[in-house]
Amino acid sequence: MVNTHNYTECGIAAQITKPKVSIKPAQHVFRGDTVTLRCDIDGGGVTSWQYSWYKDGSASVFSELQEHTFSHVTESDAGKYSCYGAERGGSRTSNISDAVTLAVSDLRAVLSVSPQKWLTEGDPVTLICEVYGSSTGWTFSWYTVTVSSDSGHRYKLLSDSSRGAGGNYTVSSAALKHTGAYVCRAERENPAYKTIYSNTQPLWLASVSPRVSLIISPSRTQHFTLVSLSLSCEDQSNSTGWTVRRYTEHGQLEDCLLSRWASQTGSTCKISSTVPKDTGVYWCQSESGDSYNLVNITVHIGVILESPVHPVTEGDTLTLRCLYPYTSPPNLRADFYKDGSLIQKQTTEMIISNVSKSHEGFYYCKHPERGESPKSWISVRVSHSESQISVLHTLSSVLAVCPYLLVTVVLIFRCYRIRVTSVEEDETSV
Repeated sequence: MVNTHNYTECGIAAQITKPKVSIKPAQHVFRGDTVTLRCDIDGGGVTSWQYSWYKDGSASVFSELQEHTFSHVTESDAGKYSCYGAERGGSRTSNISDAVTLAVSDLRAVLSVSPQKWLTEGDPVTLICEVYGSSTGWTFSWYTVTVSSDSGHRYKLLSDSSRGAGGNYTVSSAALKHTGAYVCRAERENPAYKTIYSNTQPLWLASVSPRVSLIISPSRTQHFTLVSLSLSCEDQSNSTGWTVRRYTEHGQLEDCLLSRWASQTGSTCKISSTVPKDTGVYWCQSESGDSYNLVNITVHIGVILESPVHPVTEGDTLTLRCLYPYTSPPNLRADFYKDGSLIQKQTTEMIISNVSKSHEGFYYCKHPERGESPKSWISVRVSHSESQISVLHTLSSVLAVCPYLLVTVVLIFRCYRIRVTSVEEDETSV
Protein backbone atom coordinates (compact mmCIF):
# COMPACT_ATOMS: atom_id res chain seq x y z
CA MET A 1 0.00 0.00 0.00
CA VAL A 2 1.31 3.46 -0.85
CA ASN A 3 1.28 5.82 2.13
CA THR A 4 2.59 8.96 0.40
CA HIS A 5 1.60 11.40 -2.32
CA ASN A 6 4.40 12.55 -4.65
CA TYR A 7 4.61 16.11 -6.04
CA THR A 8 7.34 17.89 -8.01
CA GLU A 9 8.51 21.38 -7.06
CA CYS A 10 11.40 22.82 -9.17
CA GLY A 11 12.27 19.35 -10.33
CA ILE A 12 12.49 18.01 -6.73
CA ALA A 13 10.14 15.23 -5.67
CA ALA A 14 8.26 16.11 -2.46
CA GLN A 15 6.63 13.42 -0.36
CA ILE A 16 3.64 13.84 1.92
CA THR A 17 3.37 11.04 4.47
CA LYS A 18 0.15 9.65 5.84
CA PRO A 19 -1.14 11.76 8.77
CA LYS A 20 -0.69 10.38 12.26
CA VAL A 21 -3.32 10.67 14.99
CA SER A 22 -2.30 10.90 18.65
CA ILE A 23 -4.53 10.99 21.74
CA LYS A 24 -3.50 12.54 25.04
CA PRO A 25 -3.38 11.73 27.90
CA ALA A 26 -4.20 8.16 26.77
CA GLN A 27 -6.41 6.17 24.42
CA HIS A 28 -8.32 4.76 27.40
CA VAL A 29 -9.73 7.50 29.63
CA PHE A 30 -12.56 7.94 32.11
CA ARG A 31 -15.72 9.98 31.92
CA GLY A 32 -15.03 13.60 32.90
CA ASP A 33 -11.37 13.60 31.78
CA THR A 34 -9.96 16.15 29.31
CA VAL A 35 -8.84 14.52 26.04
CA THR A 36 -6.96 16.06 23.09
CA LEU A 37 -6.82 14.61 19.57
CA ARG A 38 -3.91 15.78 17.38
CA CYS A 39 -3.27 15.30 13.65
CA ASP A 40 0.36 15.53 12.43
CA ILE A 41 1.41 15.56 8.75
CA ASP A 42 5.10 15.44 7.77
CA GLY A 43 6.80 16.16 4.42
CA GLY A 44 5.90 17.89 1.17
CA GLY A 45 7.11 21.33 2.22
CA VAL A 46 3.56 22.42 3.03
CA THR A 47 3.50 25.01 5.79
CA SER A 48 -0.24 25.47 6.17
CA TRP A 49 -2.77 22.64 6.35
CA GLN A 50 -6.50 22.60 6.65
CA TYR A 51 -7.47 19.58 8.74
CA SER A 52 -10.56 17.43 8.66
CA TRP A 53 -11.54 15.02 11.46
CA TYR A 54 -13.77 11.97 11.01
CA LYS A 55 -15.31 9.60 13.55
CA ASP A 56 -16.22 5.94 13.02
CA GLY A 57 -15.81 6.19 9.23
CA SER A 58 -18.44 8.90 8.84
CA ALA A 59 -18.14 11.23 5.84
CA SER A 60 -19.13 14.26 7.93
CA VAL A 61 -16.36 16.46 9.33
CA PHE A 62 -16.75 17.35 13.03
CA SER A 63 -13.61 19.52 13.40
CA GLU A 64 -11.11 21.38 11.15
CA LEU A 65 -8.44 22.08 13.80
CA GLN A 66 -5.11 20.33 14.10
CA GLU A 67 -5.96 19.70 17.74
CA HIS A 68 -9.46 18.94 18.94
CA THR A 69 -10.12 18.90 22.69
CA PHE A 70 -12.95 17.31 24.67
CA SER A 71 -13.01 19.27 27.93
CA HIS A 72 -15.33 16.80 29.67
CA VAL A 73 -15.33 13.54 27.76
CA THR A 74 -18.34 11.21 27.94
CA GLU A 75 -19.10 7.68 26.76
CA SER A 76 -20.65 9.13 23.57
CA ASP A 77 -17.22 10.52 22.59
CA ALA A 78 -15.72 7.04 22.40
CA GLY A 79 -14.97 5.76 18.92
CA LYS A 80 -12.42 5.48 16.07
CA TYR A 81 -10.91 8.78 14.91
CA SER A 82 -9.01 9.59 11.70
CA CYS A 83 -7.83 12.83 10.08
CA TYR A 84 -7.03 14.23 6.62
CA GLY A 85 -5.10 17.28 5.41
CA ALA A 86 -5.45 19.69 2.46
CA GLU A 87 -3.01 22.47 1.58
CA ARG A 88 -4.40 25.93 2.25
CA GLY A 89 -4.40 27.89 -1.01
CA GLY A 90 -2.96 24.92 -2.88
CA SER A 91 -4.00 21.69 -4.50
CA ARG A 92 -2.09 19.13 -2.50
CA THR A 93 -3.80 16.74 -0.13
CA SER A 94 -2.71 13.93 2.16
CA ASN A 95 -4.00 10.43 2.52
CA ILE A 96 -6.46 9.80 5.31
CA SER A 97 -4.80 8.59 8.51
CA ASP A 98 -5.20 5.23 10.17
CA ALA A 99 -8.03 5.22 12.68
CA VAL A 100 -7.13 5.43 16.37
CA THR A 101 -9.60 4.23 19.01
CA LEU A 102 -10.64 6.33 22.01
CA ALA A 103 -12.20 4.29 24.85
CA VAL A 104 -14.17 6.03 27.60
CA SER A 105 -15.10 4.17 30.78
CA ASP A 106 -17.29 5.08 33.71
CA LEU A 107 -15.23 5.09 36.91
CA ARG A 108 -16.73 2.78 39.50
CA ALA A 109 -15.91 2.31 43.12
CA VAL A 110 -15.29 -1.29 44.20
CA LEU A 111 -15.97 -2.33 47.78
CA SER A 112 -14.33 -5.30 49.52
CA VAL A 113 -14.09 -6.49 53.13
CA SER A 114 -11.17 -7.69 55.25
CA PRO A 115 -10.58 -10.14 56.79
CA GLN A 116 -14.00 -11.71 56.00
CA LYS A 117 -17.71 -10.93 55.90
CA TRP A 118 -18.71 -13.59 58.48
CA LEU A 119 -17.88 -12.22 61.94
CA THR A 120 -18.49 -12.79 65.63
CA GLU A 121 -19.26 -9.97 68.06
CA GLY A 122 -16.05 -8.17 68.98
CA ASP A 123 -14.14 -9.01 65.78
CA PRO A 124 -12.40 -6.19 63.86
CA VAL A 125 -13.42 -5.56 60.25
CA THR A 126 -12.40 -3.14 57.50
CA LEU A 127 -14.39 -2.03 54.45
CA ILE A 128 -12.03 -1.16 51.59
CA CYS A 129 -13.18 1.22 48.84
CA GLU A 130 -11.08 1.50 45.66
CA VAL A 131 -11.41 3.21 42.29
CA TYR A 132 -9.75 0.97 39.73
CA GLY A 133 -7.66 2.74 37.11
CA SER A 134 -7.36 5.96 39.11
CA SER A 135 -5.69 5.91 42.51
CA THR A 136 -5.15 9.54 43.56
CA GLY A 137 -7.22 12.56 44.51
CA TRP A 138 -10.26 10.69 45.80
CA THR A 139 -12.33 11.07 48.96
CA PHE A 140 -14.60 8.25 50.06
CA SER A 141 -17.96 7.84 51.77
CA TRP A 142 -19.66 4.69 53.08
CA TYR A 143 -23.37 3.95 53.25
CA THR A 144 -25.71 1.32 54.65
CA VAL A 145 -28.33 -0.13 52.31
CA THR A 146 -31.93 -0.14 53.48
CA VAL A 147 -35.11 -1.47 51.90
CA SER A 148 -37.86 1.05 51.13
CA SER A 149 -41.58 0.37 51.13
CA ASP A 150 -41.57 -0.02 47.34
CA SER A 151 -38.87 -2.73 47.65
CA GLY A 152 -36.25 -0.36 46.28
CA HIS A 153 -32.90 0.41 47.89
CA ARG A 154 -31.98 3.52 49.82
CA TYR A 155 -28.51 4.54 50.95
CA LYS A 156 -27.86 6.07 54.37
CA LEU A 157 -24.53 7.81 54.95
CA LEU A 158 -22.70 6.42 57.97
CA SER A 159 -22.53 9.18 60.58
CA ASP A 160 -18.92 8.30 61.44
CA SER A 161 -17.92 7.78 57.80
CA SER A 162 -14.51 9.30 57.09
CA ARG A 163 -14.32 11.50 54.01
CA GLY A 164 -10.54 11.47 53.92
CA ALA A 165 -8.21 10.30 51.18
CA GLY A 166 -7.83 6.84 52.69
CA GLY A 167 -10.21 4.27 51.24
CA ASN A 168 -10.65 2.24 54.46
CA TYR A 169 -13.51 2.26 56.96
CA THR A 170 -12.56 0.23 60.05
CA VAL A 171 -14.68 -1.05 62.92
CA SER A 172 -12.35 -2.16 65.74
CA SER A 173 -15.00 -4.17 67.58
CA ALA A 174 -17.98 -5.23 65.47
CA ALA A 175 -21.41 -5.41 67.09
CA LEU A 176 -24.75 -6.86 66.00
CA LYS A 177 -25.82 -3.43 64.76
CA HIS A 178 -23.15 -3.68 62.05
CA THR A 179 -24.93 -6.60 60.36
CA GLY A 180 -26.25 -5.50 56.98
CA ALA A 181 -25.29 -4.44 53.48
CA TYR A 182 -22.86 -1.63 52.64
CA VAL A 183 -21.82 0.40 49.59
CA CYS A 184 -19.26 3.14 49.06
CA ARG A 185 -18.78 6.07 46.74
CA ALA A 186 -15.77 8.16 45.66
CA GLU A 187 -15.49 11.74 44.46
CA ARG A 188 -12.75 14.16 43.42
CA GLU A 189 -12.45 17.86 42.61
CA ASN A 190 -10.03 18.05 39.67
CA PRO A 191 -11.43 17.09 37.33
CA ALA A 192 -14.77 17.01 39.14
CA TYR A 193 -16.19 13.51 39.25
CA LYS A 194 -18.43 11.42 41.48
CA THR A 195 -18.65 7.67 40.96
CA ILE A 196 -21.86 5.73 41.06
CA TYR A 197 -22.46 3.54 44.12
CA SER A 198 -20.18 0.53 44.42
CA ASN A 199 -21.12 -3.12 44.53
CA THR A 200 -23.02 -4.16 47.64
CA GLN A 201 -20.94 -5.84 50.36
CA PRO A 202 -22.70 -7.67 53.22
CA LEU A 203 -21.42 -8.09 56.79
CA TRP A 204 -22.78 -10.93 58.93
CA LEU A 205 -22.40 -10.76 62.71
CA ALA A 206 -23.05 -13.84 64.85
CA SER A 207 -24.14 -13.18 68.43
CA VAL A 208 -22.28 -14.87 71.26
CA SER A 209 -25.62 -15.29 73.10
CA PRO A 210 -28.49 -14.56 70.69
CA ARG A 211 -31.70 -13.35 72.31
CA VAL A 212 -33.78 -14.61 69.38
CA SER A 213 -33.69 -17.81 67.35
CA LEU A 214 -34.55 -18.21 63.68
CA ILE A 215 -36.49 -21.48 63.47
CA ILE A 216 -36.48 -23.12 60.03
CA SER A 217 -39.07 -25.70 58.95
CA PRO A 218 -38.09 -28.15 57.50
CA SER A 219 -35.14 -27.92 59.92
CA ARG A 220 -32.16 -27.95 57.55
CA THR A 221 -30.05 -25.46 55.61
CA GLN A 222 -30.59 -26.98 52.13
CA HIS A 223 -34.05 -27.31 50.58
CA PHE A 224 -35.71 -28.69 47.47
CA THR A 225 -37.41 -26.47 44.91
CA LEU A 226 -41.22 -26.07 44.75
CA VAL A 227 -41.76 -26.80 48.45
CA SER A 228 -42.96 -24.60 51.30
CA LEU A 229 -40.47 -23.12 53.75
CA SER A 230 -41.25 -21.49 57.08
CA LEU A 231 -38.94 -19.12 59.00
CA SER A 232 -39.93 -17.96 62.48
CA CYS A 233 -38.27 -15.56 64.90
CA GLU A 234 -38.69 -16.89 68.46
CA ASP A 235 -37.74 -14.44 71.19
CA GLN A 236 -36.83 -15.63 74.70
CA SER A 237 -38.81 -12.74 76.18
CA ASN A 238 -41.78 -13.29 73.81
CA SER A 239 -41.49 -9.74 72.47
CA THR A 240 -43.00 -8.77 69.11
CA GLY A 241 -41.88 -6.65 66.21
CA TRP A 242 -39.47 -9.13 64.61
CA THR A 243 -39.26 -9.44 60.85
CA VAL A 244 -37.36 -11.86 58.62
CA ARG A 245 -34.90 -10.31 56.18
CA ARG A 246 -32.62 -11.87 53.61
CA TYR A 247 -29.65 -11.08 51.38
CA THR A 248 -29.74 -13.17 48.22
CA GLU A 249 -26.76 -14.54 46.31
CA HIS A 250 -27.61 -12.02 43.58
CA GLY A 251 -26.96 -9.12 45.96
CA GLN A 252 -30.57 -8.22 46.76
CA LEU A 253 -31.45 -7.04 50.28
CA GLU A 254 -35.10 -7.94 50.90
CA ASP A 255 -37.67 -7.77 53.67
CA CYS A 256 -40.26 -10.54 54.04
CA LEU A 257 -42.87 -8.09 55.31
CA LEU A 258 -42.62 -5.99 52.12
CA SER A 259 -41.98 -8.78 49.65
CA ARG A 260 -43.82 -10.59 46.89
CA TRP A 261 -41.79 -13.78 47.31
CA ALA A 262 -43.25 -14.61 50.74
CA SER A 263 -45.85 -13.59 53.31
CA GLN A 264 -45.30 -12.72 56.97
CA THR A 265 -47.77 -13.31 59.79
CA GLY A 266 -46.58 -12.14 63.18
CA SER A 267 -42.91 -13.11 63.34
CA THR A 268 -43.23 -15.98 60.85
CA CYS A 269 -42.25 -15.68 57.19
CA LYS A 270 -43.58 -18.34 54.80
CA ILE A 271 -42.34 -19.06 51.29
CA SER A 272 -45.08 -21.08 49.59
CA SER A 273 -43.00 -22.46 46.71
CA THR A 274 -39.20 -22.29 46.84
CA VAL A 275 -37.02 -21.48 43.82
CA PRO A 276 -33.21 -21.33 43.47
CA LYS A 277 -33.19 -17.52 43.72
CA ASP A 278 -34.42 -17.93 47.33
CA THR A 279 -30.86 -18.96 48.17
CA GLY A 280 -29.26 -16.47 50.56
CA VAL A 281 -28.62 -15.42 54.14
CA TYR A 282 -31.71 -15.02 56.35
CA TRP A 283 -31.96 -13.41 59.78
CA CYS A 284 -34.31 -11.88 62.34
CA GLN A 285 -34.37 -8.10 62.61
CA SER A 286 -35.85 -6.12 65.46
CA GLU A 287 -37.80 -2.87 65.17
CA SER A 288 -34.69 -1.02 66.39
CA GLY A 289 -32.65 -2.48 63.51
CA ASP A 290 -30.62 -5.10 65.41
CA SER A 291 -29.98 -8.36 63.51
CA TYR A 292 -29.85 -11.81 65.07
CA ASN A 293 -29.31 -15.48 64.26
CA LEU A 294 -28.10 -15.50 60.67
CA VAL A 295 -28.71 -18.69 58.68
CA ASN A 296 -27.36 -19.52 55.22
CA ILE A 297 -30.13 -21.21 53.20
CA THR A 298 -29.66 -22.96 49.84
CA VAL A 299 -32.48 -23.96 47.47
CA HIS A 300 -31.28 -26.55 44.97
CA ILE A 301 -32.69 -28.63 42.12
CA GLY A 302 -31.68 -32.25 42.74
CA VAL A 303 -29.54 -33.72 45.52
CA ILE A 304 -29.30 -31.84 48.83
CA LEU A 305 -27.48 -32.40 52.12
CA GLU A 306 -29.55 -32.62 55.30
CA SER A 307 -27.53 -30.83 57.96
CA PRO A 308 -28.38 -28.88 61.17
CA VAL A 309 -29.43 -25.25 60.89
CA HIS A 310 -27.58 -24.02 63.98
CA PRO A 311 -24.08 -24.74 65.33
CA VAL A 312 -23.53 -28.18 66.90
CA THR A 313 -22.37 -28.23 70.52
CA GLU A 314 -19.10 -30.01 71.33
CA GLY A 315 -19.75 -33.51 72.58
CA ASP A 316 -23.08 -33.87 70.74
CA THR A 317 -23.82 -36.20 67.81
CA LEU A 318 -23.91 -34.90 64.22
CA THR A 319 -26.04 -36.73 61.64
CA LEU A 320 -25.91 -35.97 57.91
CA ARG A 321 -28.10 -37.43 55.15
CA CYS A 322 -28.17 -37.19 51.38
CA LEU A 323 -31.67 -36.50 50.02
CA TYR A 324 -33.23 -36.62 46.55
CA PRO A 325 -36.79 -35.40 45.84
CA TYR A 326 -37.68 -37.97 43.17
CA THR A 327 -37.14 -41.19 45.13
CA SER A 328 -39.13 -42.80 47.94
CA PRO A 329 -37.78 -42.67 50.54
CA PRO A 330 -35.68 -39.63 49.65
CA ASN A 331 -32.55 -40.92 51.43
CA LEU A 332 -29.76 -41.83 49.03
CA ARG A 333 -26.83 -44.19 49.59
CA ALA A 334 -24.01 -41.76 48.86
CA ASP A 335 -20.44 -40.69 49.58
CA PHE A 336 -19.84 -37.90 52.12
CA TYR A 337 -17.09 -35.30 51.89
CA LYS A 338 -15.56 -32.72 54.24
CA ASP A 339 -13.54 -29.85 52.79
CA GLY A 340 -13.19 -31.77 49.52
CA SER A 341 -11.92 -35.03 51.08
CA LEU A 342 -13.91 -38.27 51.11
CA ILE A 343 -14.69 -39.26 54.72
CA GLN A 344 -17.35 -41.96 54.33
CA LYS A 345 -18.45 -44.11 51.37
CA GLN A 346 -21.84 -45.45 50.31
CA THR A 347 -24.02 -44.91 53.37
CA THR A 348 -27.56 -43.57 53.85
CA GLU A 349 -26.47 -41.40 56.76
CA MET A 350 -23.19 -40.27 58.24
CA ILE A 351 -23.01 -40.09 62.04
CA ILE A 352 -20.24 -38.34 63.98
CA SER A 353 -20.32 -39.01 67.71
CA ASN A 354 -18.75 -36.70 70.27
CA VAL A 355 -18.31 -33.73 67.92
CA SER A 356 -15.29 -31.44 68.43
CA LYS A 357 -14.01 -28.21 66.87
CA SER A 358 -11.93 -30.30 64.45
CA HIS A 359 -15.18 -31.39 62.78
CA GLU A 360 -15.96 -27.83 61.62
CA GLY A 361 -15.90 -27.43 57.85
CA PHE A 362 -17.74 -27.62 54.54
CA TYR A 363 -19.68 -30.86 53.98
CA TYR A 364 -21.45 -32.27 50.94
CA CYS A 365 -22.63 -35.61 49.58
CA LYS A 366 -22.30 -37.22 46.18
CA HIS A 367 -24.30 -39.93 44.40
CA PRO A 368 -22.79 -41.67 41.34
CA GLU A 369 -25.96 -41.17 39.26
CA ARG A 370 -27.98 -38.38 40.91
CA GLY A 371 -25.09 -35.94 41.30
CA GLU A 372 -23.80 -34.01 44.29
CA SER A 373 -25.31 -31.58 46.77
CA PRO A 374 -24.21 -27.99 47.42
CA LYS A 375 -21.76 -27.46 50.27
CA SER A 376 -22.91 -26.54 53.79
CA TRP A 377 -20.78 -25.14 56.59
CA ILE A 378 -21.03 -27.05 59.87
CA SER A 379 -20.13 -24.89 62.86
CA VAL A 380 -19.18 -26.28 66.30
CA ARG A 381 -19.53 -24.26 69.50
CA VAL A 382 -17.96 -24.86 72.90
CA SER A 383 -20.27 -26.55 75.41
CA HIS A 384 -21.31 -24.67 78.56
CA SER A 385 -20.12 -27.52 80.78
CA GLU A 386 -16.58 -27.29 79.36
CA SER A 387 -16.64 -23.54 79.82
CA GLN A 388 -17.65 -24.00 83.46
CA ILE A 389 -14.95 -26.64 84.00
CA SER A 390 -12.40 -24.23 82.52
CA VAL A 391 -13.55 -21.44 84.83
CA LEU A 392 -13.47 -23.74 87.87
CA HIS A 393 -9.99 -24.93 86.92
CA THR A 394 -8.79 -21.32 86.67
CA LEU A 395 -10.37 -20.43 90.04
CA SER A 396 -8.87 -23.48 91.73
CA SER A 397 -5.44 -22.55 90.36
CA VAL A 398 -5.79 -19.02 91.67
CA LEU A 399 -6.97 -20.25 95.09
CA ALA A 400 -4.08 -22.69 95.24
CA VAL A 401 -1.59 -19.88 94.64
CA CYS A 402 -3.35 -17.32 96.87
CA PRO A 403 -1.98 -18.60 100.25
CA TYR A 404 1.58 -18.25 98.95
CA LEU A 405 0.84 -14.79 97.61
CA LEU A 406 -0.73 -13.78 100.93
CA VAL A 407 2.28 -15.00 102.96
CA THR A 408 4.67 -13.15 100.61
CA VAL A 409 2.72 -9.88 100.93
CA VAL A 410 2.66 -10.18 104.77
CA LEU A 411 6.42 -10.78 104.92
CA ILE A 412 7.16 -7.80 102.67
CA PHE A 413 4.92 -5.56 104.79
CA ARG A 414 6.57 -6.68 108.05
CA CYS A 415 10.05 -6.05 106.64
CA TYR A 416 8.97 -2.60 105.53
CA ARG A 417 7.57 -1.73 108.99
CA ILE A 418 10.75 -2.92 110.73
CA ARG A 419 12.90 -0.78 108.41
CA VAL A 420 10.73 2.32 108.90
CA THR A 421 10.81 1.88 112.72
CA SER A 422 14.60 1.55 112.66
CA VAL A 423 15.00 4.77 110.63
CA GLU A 424 12.70 6.69 113.00
CA GLU A 425 14.71 5.51 116.06
CA ASP A 426 17.98 6.64 114.45
CA GLU A 427 16.53 10.09 113.72
CA THR A 428 15.29 10.42 117.34
CA SER A 429 18.68 9.54 118.75
CA VAL A 430 20.30 12.23 116.64
